[in-house]
Amino acid sequence: METWTIKKLLEWISGYFETNGIDAPRLSAELLLCHVLKLERIQLYTLYDKVVSPGDLATLRAMVKRAAAHEPVAYLVGRCEFYSLPLTITDDCLIPRPETEHLVERAVDFLRNRTAPQRVLDLCTGSGCIAAAIVKNVPEAEVVATDICDKALAVAAGNMEKLGLTGQVKLLCGDLFDPILSGLDETQFDLIVSNPPYVSDAEFAELDKNVKEYEPHLALRAGVDGLDVYNRIIDQVDSFLKPDGGLMMEIGFAQGKAIEELLTDSNIFADITIEKDFANNDRIAIAKKE
Repeated sequence: METWTIKKLLEWISGYFETNGIDAPRLSAELLLCHVLKLERIQLYTLYDKVVSPGDLATLRAMVKRAAAHEPVAYLVGRCEFYSLPLTITDDCLIPRPETEHLVERAVDFLRNRTAPQRVLDLCTGSGCIAAAIVKNVPEAEVVATDICDKALAVAAGNMEKLGLTGQVKLLCGDLFDPILSGLDETQFDLIVSNPPYVSDAEFAELDKNVKEYEPHLALRAGVDGLDVYNRIIDQVDSFLKPDGGLMMEIGFAQGKAIEELLTDSNIFADITIEKDFANNDRIAIAKKE
């Protein structure tokens, strides 16, 4: 029987994933090995010559096969990292992307330049990744996070508990602003952030298999032009923003012009900026209230 060390497996799985067109093949191989062997990533390299047992090999083989068929590795291992935070993840919510970290950076900068404490509303929170990252970096912030999917909120609640943030992030189930009740809750916020569904019908048809067949459609699709949820947010946002508050949203790669027009036509905001990501695609809409 052939002997398989961690080093040999890392090299073979990375090459296999690259051949099969899997994103980040080396990282994906590392994550699977860490999950099966119950190791941290650094240990893969300090234990490079460790021989992997037949039982672990069988488990690993099955997971590699599923990953090569484009089942997302984050769902296979049940975890991911976002803004240096370890998060639990399931197929009830989107897998956090590096692009969304850009939104967190802008939110953190905005809050740090204001007088504490700041109130933040995170719409369509999913796994809670944005809310958690904001509070970890602005501990005095008070965050309310809403999502229409109770199963996604259960994942978010688990992440808040694991990160010790249960007392700082209030999770509410409902559609966008609906769970914020006048008379019961504070209804005005310094900052409203959102990574809402924004995939158009045409774009959805062309999505990669690992997204289209595995990630929740409710968190992806937003009508013919991908603007359905943005329209609804902008229609309601004025009542929930303080006079000098800000709205920050992740947007689709070519939605900048359309979103800028929606924000301008609302007559709510004095300062509107569309920022691009590292690939020079539209990515973040930032609007500051008059």
